[in-house]
Amino acid sequence: MTTQQGPQRRARSATGPRTLAEELRARPDDALATLLRSRPDLLNPVPGDLTQLSARLSSRASALRALERLDRFTLQVAEALATAPDGTSAATVRTLLTGPAKVKPHPGATPLTPADRSAVASALPRALATLRDRALLWGPDNGLRLVLAVREALAPTAANPGRTGLGPTLADATVGMSPARLQQLLASAGQAATPDPVTAVAALTDLLTDRARCAALLDTAPEPALRLLDRLVWGPPTGTVPDATRPVTAEDAQSPVEWLLARGLLLPTSPGSVVLPRELALHLRGGRSHRTVEPLQPEPVPATAPRDPQAVDGAAAGQAHTAVKTVEELLDGWGLTPPLTLRAGGLGVRDLKRAAQALETTEQQAAFWLELAYTAGLLAPDGEVDERWAPTPGYDSWLQLDTAERWSVLATAWLAATRVPALAGTPDGKGKPRAALGPELDRTLAPSVRRATLALLAELPPGTPATAEELLPTLRWQRPLRGGPTGPDGRDLRDELTTWTLHEAELLGVTGRGALASHARALLTGEADPAEVLAPLLPRPLDHVILQPDLTAVAPGPLLTPLAHALALCADIESKGGATVYRFTPASVRRALDAGRTAADLRTFLEQHSRTPVPQPLTYLIDDVARRHGILRVGAASSYLRCDDPSLLNEVLADRRSADLRLRLLAPTVLAAQAAPDVLLATLRTMGYAPAAESAEGDVLITRPDSHRTPPRTAPTPVPDGPPTPDDTLLAAAIKAIRAGDRAATATRREPTPDPRHLPRTAAAETLAALQTAVLLGERMWIGYLNAEGIASQRIIDPVKVEGGFVTAFDHHADELRTFALHRITGVAELDE
Repeated sequence: MTTQQGPQRRARSATGPRTLAEELRARPDDALATLLRSRPDLLNPVPGDLTQLSARLSSRASALRALERLDRFTLQVAEALATAPDGTSAATVRTLLTGPAKVKPHPGATPLTPADRSAVASALPRALATLRDRALLWGPDNGLRLVLAVREALAPTAANPGRTGLGPTLADATVGMSPARLQQLLASAGQAATPDPVTAVAALTDLLTDRARCAALLDTAPEPALRLLDRLVWGPPTGTVPDATRPVTAEDAQSPVEWLLARGLLLPTSPGSVVLPRELALHLRGGRSHRTVEPLQPEPVPATAPRDPQAVDGAAAGQAHTAVKTVEELLDGWGLTPPLTLRAGGLGVRDLKRAAQALETTEQQAAFWLELAYTAGLLAPDGEVDERWAPTPGYDSWLQLDTAERWSVLATAWLAATRVPALAGTPDGKGKPRAALGPELDRTLAPSVRRATLALLAELPPGTPATAEELLPTLRWQRPLRGGPTGPDGRDLRDELTTWTLHEAELLGVTGRGALASHARALLTGEADPAEVLAPLLPRPLDHVILQPDLTAVAPGPLLTPLAHALALCADIESKGGATVYRFTPASVRRALDAGRTAADLRTFLEQHSRTPVPQPLTYLIDDVARRHGILRVGAASSYLRCDDPSLLNEVLADRRSADLRLRLLAPTVLAAQAAPDVLLATLRTMGYAPAAESAEGDVLITRPDSHRTPPRTAPTPVPDGPPTPDDTLLAAAIKAIRAGDRAATATRREPTPDPRHLPRTAAAETLAALQTAVLLGERMWIGYLNAEGIASQRIIDPVKVEGGFVTAFDHHADELRTFALHRITGVAELDE
């Protein structure tokens, strides 16, 4: 973005800009773009000028949001600035962080080596530049000023000492104190009287900030008083004292607390509490604002030695394949029997348990797979009256991809998701357990923590694993204010999310044996297609099985998706692992026949995909089930049972197990039942028969167990963590509008109005004459304009033509040639060039 040269600005004083708005005017467009990109909430709506932008920068909500995105050292720099008065120099900030070089630090402070001091000096310019770029700080290096909202948020007080542990300044702590009491404090401290309260407070402040005089005063303090100060020095700076507001003089002091109160070394904040003034605390600390200063990001120190990267990739690839097949198995099952959606949204506890049993896993892991499918847009409610969870049409498209591409879809959705499956089952604010797939599992912090955790793993040497405890110190340094609410166990949300991220990454195949896989690095960086990196690592799918005489089929590896689906239709999965075992049963063969397969189709299918001949027992099973399949026909009357063999109908009628069906013989080949067709089918099958459903025309109905799908659904949108980052086009347009509005608001006028923000007012004849003159002389004009909606605005225009009740002019605000109705122009004023 090129720097836009605006009109000549008013000269700044030698000490730098006088206001934040004035400093913003001096910034080039690329610096404004950096500011708006780092704080996108400032653009909603686009500020009218730079004064409005500076006002919005000073709002508390925007300032707190910006502070949350600072690293620990930059935040410590801001906190040090908040403990110092406005106009502090960068050198003073460095001294607050490290303490004066020749002053002995407090024993409770972390010792600083020369290397530590050098690191602070090296990191300080970067931290100040970050604060300045985000407009949290302004002014020259010898007169740094925090934005008011930032100072209010970070300045330590008695009630909120913050991370520094300091209290209020002496001037703040003595607000409301009587002039006589201030003079008593001066006298007890051995200082001369002053003419007024302002000078008295200044004299006491000078005493505490003068190291020599303050040290001399503390040398006269009794040892118990010094021990009491030492308990407050690192915070909290407050203590409980009965009758703290009573006026105590040096002569009346009987206890260590009274000795300190008499000299203003402790000041009352209420009748029952006292506070240590900030100036004295800094003196006792050796001039340091923080007990520990951290200029450098701590690096993770894994306790486990690096593993073979190829072994890591192999383990991750195997788990990636398992993840894809697990989601496929889960959704195939839910396509057959979709569970109901809870009235409040989400999945019932019983259905979650059934899903866990079907997957042979825990309920927590089952919730993860469900949330993953939902996040990827493969699972959704169907929207019916009795709403159910079912696969979406996108699931069918996903099945057409190869395994690596399917994993890439899942991993990409997981990385950006705000859904937190580990929260399923945990109590909400009312003590009720949160439901899987429910509306209460979104956490805006999740994507940033997930990506930051994986980014730290990516920075380690390939094959190096790391635990959450080893990564958390670095994550806490990067965003110290982004921890989230603290749970009952004392761990904040970021700590929990880090642990959950590593667990979920292992389940999904993002990591292998605790280390980041190569295809996951491609997913993070975007430098390569993760599916292309993963594909060579996956086992090659097989197109054959091994049929065995015990009515089982062994798949020695992963099968091609069409083969796996076809085999699962006619056989039940008996065991999983490196080899999958399928078992043929009468029920499984009947399931294939119900789906429209014939005995010949099944035999041909098995002959084509078996490395061994089809065993004779399996052939007998298929032929026997096919021989009995469809002899009985079920239709809707309430329902009826039809068969060409009267003896078989008599056998069913005589069977005691059919009593609940209330069968009645209508004809030698027809029985009527007082039960629905699906109930009649299920009951006859449990009795050992193989009935088939038929249509009103008498044709056998072919059922497709995989036909239940939702209407078209899109994947759920992650809950945004604040406004989205604006793109370059939006930034360019916003900056152009802000600059134009600022030119209109700050332009020097020949006949200035008392308030330059008021629209100019001139008579209609005067307005017309002024505009016609401006066209002839080529002058620039300032106009007030009311649009058709009655919204007032001020414009800087270059009039080109005046005719027919309209003015054609170049509008600097819109940066284009526009036409203005004369009757809507409230007035005009000339501008100084």
